[in-house]
Amino acid sequence: MDRRVFLSLLGITTSAPALHWPTPEPIPYPTRFGKSPRIRLSTVDELDRMNADLRRLDDGGGGDALLFTVRTQLRLVVQLLDHSRYTDATSQRLHSTAGELMRLAGWLAFDSGKHAHAERYWQAALRTAHTAGDRALAANTLGFMSCQAKDLGNPHQAVTLAESAHAEYPGASPRVSAILALRAAEAHATNGSALECRRAIEEAFTKLDSSITTAPDWSYWLTPGHAHGQAGFCYLQLGDHSNARRHFRHALLLQDPAAAREGTLRHTLLATTYVRQQEPDLDQALALAALAATTLIDDVTSTRCLGHLNTLVRELSPHHRRPAVRQFADQVHTATQRHRAFSAATSATRS
Repeated sequence: MDRRVFLSLLGITTSAPALHWPTPEPIPYPTRFGKSPRIRLSTVDELDRMNADLRRLDDGGGGDALLFTVRTQLRLVVQLLDHSRYTDATSQRLHSTAGELMRLAGWLAFDSGKHAHAERYWQAALRTAHTAGDRALAANTLGFMSCQAKDLGNPHQAVTLAESAHAEYPGASPRVSAILALRAAEAHATNGSALECRRAIEEAFTKLDSSITTAPDWSYWLTPGHAHGQAGFCYLQLGDHSNARRHFRHALLLQDPAAAREGTLRHTLLATTYVRQQEPDLDQALALAALAATTLIDDVTSTRCLGHLNTLVRELSPHHRRPAVRQFADQVHTATQRHRAFSAATSATRS
């Protein structure tokens, strides 16, 4: 289904280079006329409202539970593009809507550990964003691709993608600029470039302090609390555990209670700072880790969060004789088994 959607809608291969999205000549909107039903801008407005709800649903439970729903929504928009008639203005909006759904599907696939699917969705999102002339969507998609490259151990590619996104969208709103700066900061931190990382973090918080509030709806998620969480990750990567803890604690203090996945991630990474410091504080680490594991078992289905918790289990393995360490490892094992059962059940339902 994925490949048919991409090739029929976009006419591209999945190996199209991500960095070639900004070109001098815009691609004409493929306007459709004839006897097919007409799509009005009010219909696109309603589709965008539905997409906004889908983005916010992801904040709570994670990507595994929502990907099928987003793919269904994307199929609907593709059908409208293929079988309806519309004006140039509606065509532009419909392509932006489709591109944002592809971007969101890529994020959900990434959060679910489906990296090849995520890359294909994001390549398609870039092509669709270019068709729509939506540079903000294209820059945001490149930022997510940078995040994936970082997690897959390709720091140089992560930096290239993040800097391309940052450079190719100079007219961004302050919040979008902050998003792109934090993507660059994470890439530089993973690459070990401390100076560039700190500069990007400073730029992001400066942009967030701007009095200008106009921004695309998809950028709503970058709050000061989320920015502190990303800054904490950067300092953890750089081995600056004191600054990492300061930012993670700010992130948890400012966190939206509904954002269960981010709470799981912040508690896990905060616990990691206590394990990695020169003299590990296991009591602090295990108390925080237990909170993260409990939330993951009860409320969150995110392969990415589960991966961070399993990394923490491995880092605690030298202390496996402690009962609390074994108890935490058992919690993570329970979360892993629950996650596998959920994925199997979901796959069976979809088939």
